[in-house]
Amino acid sequence: MAADDVSKRKILAIVTNYGVEQDELLVPQEHLSGWGAEVAVAAVTMDEVRTLVGDKEPGKTVRPGLTLDEVDPAGYDLLLIPGGTLNADALRQQDAATRIVRSFASSGRPVAAICHGPWALVEAEVVAGKKLTSYPSLKTDIRNAGGEWTDEPVVTDDGRGWPLITSRNPGDLEPFLREVDAALTVDTR
Repeated sequence: MAADDVSKRKILAIVTNYGVEQDELLVPQEHLSGWGAEVAVAAVTMDEVRTLVGDKEPGKTVRPGLTLDEVDPAGYDLLLIPGGTLNADALRQQDAATRIVRSFASSGRPVAAICHGPWALVEAEVVAGKKLTSYPSLKTDIRNAGGEWTDEPVVTDDGRGWPLITSRNPGDLEPFLREVDAALTVDTR
């Protein structure tokens, strides 16, 4: 992919301030920034985001650029929802997070969610009729919400008017980012 394909793209990552899986936030952030994209991290508060490795070991901290309540979803080209069990469980309880997810889905812009990140999609009621993957423990939640769950490293579903990219865990970051790159080279505006 040429750098100019994404150099003007704006990506929004939504997280809580504790428990996001380190590599599911930082690897995409570094990858996309390396192509010249602007990656904004929105959290519940402006306090540092404490990441975890494997849901238990302390990871790096990240300074958010804005709060979830401050986000204007229309200003972004792609939504990134990293996992981490604690992060994803708390994120789906944030009204601002579900508002953001619904805005992306209703406007046809891509959403990329990994590991436990699809919980926010379930809570936002946007998975019905979509095929996706996730950490296996979300399988029943996704199916109960009308989604089709599958166990694959990455799943891209362009149906129902918006692209959805999902992966199971940090081990799937390479194919996940390949599909994110592809989504960003398509003009979604």
